[in-house]
Amino acid sequence: MLTSYLNWSWIFFINVPVGVAAIVLAPVLLQEGRAGLAHRHFDVPGAASITAGLMLLVYAATRATTDGWGAPVTLGLFAGAAALVLAFVAIELRSPSPLLPLRIFRSQTLTAANSAMAIVGAVAFSEFFLLTLYLQDVLHYSAMESGAAFVGFAGAVVVVSNIAQVIVGRFGVRPTLTAGLLASAVSVALLTRLPVHGHYFWDLFPWFVLGGAGMGLSFVPVTIASLTGVERADAGVASGLINTSRQIGGALGLAAVSAIAATSTSHYVDAHAAVTASSGVALDHGFQTALYVLTGLLVVGALIAVALLRAPAPRTQVAPDEGEALVLEEAA
Repeated sequence: MLTSYLNWSWIFFINVPVGVAAIVLAPVLLQEGRAGLAHRHFDVPGAASITAGLMLLVYAATRATTDGWGAPVTLGLFAGAAALVLAFVAIELRSPSPLLPLRIFRSQTLTAANSAMAIVGAVAFSEFFLLTLYLQDVLHYSAMESGAAFVGFAGAVVVVSNIAQVIVGRFGVRPTLTAGLLASAVSVALLTRLPVHGHYFWDLFPWFVLGGAGMGLSFVPVTIASLTGVERADAGVASGLINTSRQIGGALGLAAVSAIAATSTSHYVDAHAAVTASSGVALDHGFQTALYVLTGLLVVGALIAVALLRAPAPRTQVAPDEGEALVLEEAA
């Protein structure tokens, strides 16, 4: 509605009143909390190195679309990103108050959960992006029609997310997460058949609903797994890490998948002299290639869930009341 009837920039302006409301309400609704630490320290070098490294990594993947994956500038950007990430690891190992205590990765379950969440984030961000372009550039939907088309996906996420906790309670984290990732994989795999002259209710809607159900089944158990077996002192770090994994996965996944789709479209055009880069058939080919990649990612995520998620030792679990509050907050 905003992009159709006002202007694209309103997608940013609409957040301003929300932010103002949060600023006004925070002092009223939030209780004061202070960490019982003798010395306060913020890990500026760690925050700067990892932020710069990840930004450079996303930028490198984006530049690869135009410059080529083997171009000197692309390789230089990837090398710079790797150096910054390695610098972050070195800083965290030596910092007295690290931004991310690397000891928490000794938990196999936590590591697996964050890996799975990065994949879920990459697929969710990328899938919405690719399918929106397919709807608008291939099927020629308007912005309003494209938004309405995703109601089936979003509705399934809302419904299934609300019953996922019951399913986890009955079957466990690992089976539920595996089922969610496999359902999403099946959905994306079926979407790889997107035709140039597709019909919404036959070619998209059923797989939108299946994909939304898969995402709903994935978010809740992966969040629970990320906090399972975590020491109480590290609960806040683990909670922040799972959100960060989703955002990083989404940013890197979107950059990489966009580059893959664009490269595939370009190769298709080179192989078919009568086809232009903006034609529906060329774009559709690129989207299909990218969706194949996302399908593979989801299968890898399911394998990670099956192979690496383990039941925690009771002595290291977060207290039930605290853990439940964190899980509900993060799942929401």
